[in-house]
Amino acid sequence: MKKNKYKISIIVPVYNKRDYLEECVDSILGQSYTNLELLLVDDESTDGSGEICDRYAKEDERVKVFHQQNGGPTAACMTGLSNATGDYYMFIDSDDYVSKDMLKEMCVLLVGKSGEIVCCNHVLEKKKETVSVLSPMKPGVYEGAKLKQEIKENLIGKEERTIPMSRCMKLCEKSVFEGNEKYYDIAIRMGDDFNLICPALLNSTRIVMMEEGLFYHYRYVEDSIVHRYDPNMKDSIDRLMRALHEIVKDKGITDGEAKVDREYCYMMMLVMKNELRNPEKNYAKRIGQIFMEPSVREKILNTPLSVRSRSNQFMYLGMQYPQKSLLSILRMIMKRHDRK
Repeated sequence: MKKNKYKISIIVPVYNKRDYLEECVDSILGQSYTNLELLLVDDESTDGSGEICDRYAKEDERVKVFHQQNGGPTAACMTGLSNATGDYYMFIDSDDYVSKDMLKEMCVLLVGKSGEIVCCNHVLEKKKETVSVLSPMKPGVYEGAKLKQEIKENLIGKEERTIPMSRCMKLCEKSVFEGNEKYYDIAIRMGDDFNLICPALLNSTRIVMMEEGLFYHYRYVEDSIVHRYDPNMKDSIDRLMRALHEIVKDKGITDGEAKVDREYCYMMMLVMKNELRNPEKNYAKRIGQIFMEPSVREKILNTPLSVRSRSNQFMYLGMQYPQKSLLSILRMIMKRHDRK
């Protein structure tokens, strides 16, 4: 491959990540693959992150900064997508960082085909340990019938993801995002990655799963949206399901409605975990209101579901029988897990 053949647009949504932002940006601008542009989308940060973005723009002409009214991660990503000028797009979160040769090694696997995506793996950076995380999908190239049967038909309604639904760790030819704007809901917080990347994966024509590629360093941040109590999580899940119903219909997914129903039940396990983290004393009453609501209960009790994870089995039991005595036990289990 000709050196630096493709222009890469890296989109970084930024919101109050001053403590981590410089390491993130330095790791991008320090890539051994240099034909890139960096789009920093400041989502109305209040901690000085916006000023850090502006400083980098003055120092490196590859950096473009966009300041916008706070609209959440999806709105920031959409701003990046609408202003990107590269051949391929990649998302990186502003509290994460990447290895120096990430783009160089991922670009080696590109063939210049419209709709291709290269997926790397990641390293989970915790306070006390570093863990290598490999995708459950077998490394290799997926195209045609193999792509449809082994990946596309298994993206929705599975307890374990064939491909992580993070918007990060993926180098995407720009056309995979075209026409997906109608599915994006900026009000989604939990599930926003799924909302963005699922239709892109379904638009793909070629997916490459790297064998190692432990280039992306995901920082486990305690105040991240996936690690703290979110009183609006149920609303996000409902919004995501509405988008998914449209997506499976438009993309022609086999048994799409049944898959969305299963996805809903798996997502509601996250809602149960979230509500068990509710610091208020009335957490059990709130859980009862959510899971005894007729439409929710009908879905949970009548959707055939395979649950293998021990943690999910506990959550599933609570979803089926949201009684205070059981919930108090599950709450203790969650607290013990969170302290690890």
